[in-house]
Amino acid sequence: MSAARVAVVTGASSGIGAAIATALGAHGFAVALGGRREDKLAEVAKQVEAAGGRAAPLPVDLADAASIDAFFDAAESALGPLDVLVNNAGICTPGLLHEVDAADFAGEIAVNLVAPALLARRAIRSLLARRARGDLVWISSENAVLPRPFQPGYTASKWGLEGLARTLRLELDGTGIRSTIVRPGPTFPTDFARGWDPPLVKRLLETWKSWGIQRHLRWMPAASVAAAVVQVVLAPPGTHFDVVQIGPEAPPEMRLTGGGE
Repeated sequence: MSAARVAVVTGASSGIGAAIATALGAHGFAVALGGRREDKLAEVAKQVEAAGGRAAPLPVDLADAASIDAFFDAAESALGPLDVLVNNAGICTPGLLHEVDAADFAGEIAVNLVAPALLARRAIRSLLARRARGDLVWISSENAVLPRPFQPGYTASKWGLEGLARTLRLELDGTGIRSTIVRPGPTFPTDFARGWDPPLVKRLLETWKSWGIQRHLRWMPAASVAAAVVQVVLAPPGTHFDVVQIGPEAPPEMRLTGGGE
């Protein structure tokens, strides 16, 4: 019996990350779960194992380069050499750029862009040293193509994340290491907006609607994003996806009808 493929998933304590980890577990993966909330990681580990995989819940501070290295070392020590890296973790401090605290803005760039790059460096080195095939999966956001006011740091970091993913696709061409962008639209449930001020959220939604960005308030489940990631990493060797963009379907009342209806 062949050894299970090993995946590392960041932001795995809830929402999209937890759904991705569980879906990979259902396909027999051993999954290293990265996040800050150890109690939540332990819960997700049980879900991964119940689905049929193995799990190693491992704390990591993605704003700290030393913590990232320690996390990667612990993941490969616990489960074996990595085959798949899913850079999923992301944070956002909402507000206009001139009003957002400078440290909060820098933190968004660190977690959403710098940390994925540092993890990808480690993953690429591990795969190349073994001449192994593998996948780098980057969970982006429709913000990368539809910039949103009140999310300058998040939008900039996701734009940069996609640029990095595309650059690595060129650098790794022919190695068997794939670099794929998965670009979700509005997704629920997640902890992404946990703690946001409700009046500010209302203002955000009104502003986005006025710019034609948030056309409706439908959401898709985190499982939809997880299904896209599974499709990417299970694609046959020698093929790759470029960008997988997914989003929620509009409500029936938005359906266009002909003049005779």
